Amino acid sequence: MGIVFPSAPNQPKKRDPRAKSSDDQTFTQEGGFSMRRRVMLLCILIVVLVISTGCWNRRELNELAIIMAFGLDKAGEQFVVTAQVVNPGQVAAKEGGGGRSPVVTFQKRGDTIHEAIRKITTVSPRKLYGAHVRMVVIGEDLAKEGFGEALDLLSRDAEIRTDFFIVVAKEEKAEDVLHVLTTLEQIPANKMYSSLEASANAWAPSATVTLDQLLSDLVSKGKHPVLTGIQVKGDSETGGRKENVETIDSPVRLQYSGLAVFKKDQLAGWLNEKESKGYNYIRDQVQSTVDDVICPQRGKLALEVIRSKTEIKGKVVNGRPQIVIDVRTEENISDVECSIDLTRNETIQELEKLGEQSIKDIIATSVHKVQKKYKVDIFGFGEVIRRSNPQYWKKVENNWDQEFADLSVQVKVDVKIRRIGSAGNSILNELKE
Repeated sequence: MGIVFPSAPNQPKKRDPRAKSSDDQTFTQEGGFSMRRRVMLLCILIVVLVISTGCWNRRELNELAIIMAFGLDKAGEQFVVTAQVVNPGQVAAKEGGGGRSPVVTFQKRGDTIHEAIRKITTVSPRKLYGAHVRMVVIGEDLAKEGFGEALDLLSRDAEIRTDFFIVVAKEEKAEDVLHVLTTLEQIPANKMYSSLEASANAWAPSATVTLDQLLSDLVSKGKHPVLTGIQVKGDSETGGRKENVETIDSPVRLQYSGLAVFKKDQLAGWLNEKESKGYNYIRDQVQSTVDDVICPQRGKLALEVIRSKTEIKGKVVNGRPQIVIDVRTEENISDVECSIDLTRNETIQELEKLGEQSIKDIIATSVHKVQKKYKVDIFGFGEVIRRSNPQYWKKVENNWDQEFADLSVQVKVDVKIRRIGSAGNSILNELKE
């Protein structure tokens, strides 16, 4: 019987140092791909850096005339463009320095707006730059003739932003408005912008209209445009002198006055202060305002509107369109100039009814005048009917203004008085005792 020796364990084969494993080959291939990617990205980056220089279209500030406001008028068949340009050296100067006007106006005529603007380079040492325009003023004569052509450049030029406000010079030329120097704000365009914004937010008869809003109203078949009017109170020639801002009571001021009603791009007429406030109530553009009511026993009382919400609903009944305006406001008693007991709930309820009737009258007055005198839908009732009954709208959209003139409009108002102020009853009660 032979002896069986255990077999020797399997010895690992010796690896040839010149041979590469499959893992090494994979690593090498991936590394090669990664390296090629890096080289390609580096080449692309170099090309991009070469062709995209950051200052290829640079323009230095001392080469530009920064426009703050445009004035658009018409003279015969030509447009008259007035540009209010800021004087940077005077604005930046400390008090008492320079003695020059903070702005300067340039004016030229042309067959087109763009031609007139380019002609200004013959009198201006710098090329006009319109990216900072705050206001565009349209002269009343141009507004009556139609301002649609004048807006094309403003909407087409990529350099000009569309967040500026547009107003109409009431009984004035646009150039006269831009020649007036203003107090508090060195640059008149900034004054006009801030004043219009403040008036729209706190008083309500004014409306802030940007270019986008105006263009939307112009192409809409269910709403015509509305713009705020601006007037020169005093002699416009005096307003352009430095003396106008050197006295406590400036002899010449710029004042917003009512709303201009348009039929498409042509001025149809004006709304007064009360009617303009009614328009803003209907359009849900009242943020805050003050309404006066007559007290039960003579005297007046002021109600401050702190919140307002308007909903407009439309329907077609027996082939006739109808509109319902629902206004809800929250108000505070801000000024009592009559003898009245504010501690009684019955008194507050009575004042709420008086406030409701006051707003109804304001809205009704505005609607009646626009329907009977101007016969153009500036309130957007046509858009409401279009959304509520598209089939009916298709039948009347081409002659909607005729339908609007006889449109049935119902007004509902709900007023809630939240606070009576910190004084309680008026001192007039004690004085009469």
